[in-house]
Amino acid sequence: MFTNLNYYGYDKKTYRDCISFIRATNRKHIAVLNSWFVLVNLFYSIFSALNIFGLNQERVPFYILFFIVSLIFEGILLFLQKQVERFHILALLFSLTMMLGFGILSSIAQPYMPASIFLILFAVASLSYIAQMSIMITAGTIFSGLFIFSSYMYKTFSIAYNDTYNLIIVYTLSIALHYSFQRTRIHQFVLFQHDLQIQKELEIKSSFDALTGLLNRGKFFSVAGQVLKANESEYMALALLDLDGFKEINDNLGHQMGDKAIQITGKTISDILNFNSSADKEIKKWELSANINLAGRLGGDEFIILIKDCTDDSEVKCKVQELLETLNKVKLEGLEGLHASIGVTAISKEDKDLDMAYKRADDALYVSKRSGKNQIHME
Repeated sequence: MFTNLNYYGYDKKTYRDCISFIRATNRKHIAVLNSWFVLVNLFYSIFSALNIFGLNQERVPFYILFFIVSLIFEGILLFLQKQVERFHILALLFSLTMMLGFGILSSIAQPYMPASIFLILFAVASLSYIAQMSIMITAGTIFSGLFIFSSYMYKTFSIAYNDTYNLIIVYTLSIALHYSFQRTRIHQFVLFQHDLQIQKELEIKSSFDALTGLLNRGKFFSVAGQVLKANESEYMALALLDLDGFKEINDNLGHQMGDKAIQITGKTISDILNFNSSADKEIKKWELSANINLAGRLGGDEFIILIKDCTDDSEVKCKVQELLETLNKVKLEGLEGLHASIGVTAISKEDKDLDMAYKRADDALYVSKRSGKNQIHME
């Protein structure tokens, strides 16, 4: 029960899954409150120097000190955002210490008046920051204890008693609102993560062929175009593969066997060409400049391959020959080997886009078909 309470009614795993959102939220809220705190101390310093609004000149060094500290902290929040997010609990505790310390010292400086600024800062911080309930309760209790102690030390008993009464009300309400607000925030983070997961799944479905796991036609050409731009000076080759007699497989052995042939072809291409589409299906995170081959299914029994891990035509021929020989060794019920015609072309520097290379590979593919099928021709 306490574990759930500590993580605002969620389990630790859910809380940890949301930690990046929690860190970013804390950094933003710390930055907003600190900017406000900088302005407050700037105005207080000016008002004290002018001896107006009940602030006397004796308080000027006090406000200037907090102004300088908060201004330095503002610079840290602005220029070291990643570090602040990484150590967000430390940043949060420093912000609490600075603001609530200011509230306590302000209370001591006005011993004949009930404290107000501390209570305001306490309530604002409880609604702004999200950590864990245990951390917030511990920090709140420590600062509240220091506040009450200073009230009884420097104020009359009646005023200190009034401060105690007000703090109990504010503390209880703030802790309750903190739990409620931060539970709502985590719920929003969970929903947002769920939406991101749905978007990721939709991207995968819209990018990959469901039967083979290879890139679909549209995504292949999109990614391959980016690869060409990122690797203009490197050797690359494009290959088109078309299964021979695929119609007969469907007609004689059934469409299930046809689908099986397509799946095996896709897996064989992935294995031989080292295209592991399941390793990282978030395409936007792929390192396009790395020697990673791309493979896609154009539709039906047609496949396309962008080869990047070879240095010349001979290496490409060896790899494509290995692919064809592996397909020829496939044994299925009623089927002795998969036969395919393959057309290959090296991508030249004159190829401004994939269309020119695609046309050459397509021409090479038809040469393979006309020459007896189940062979490779390189244009």
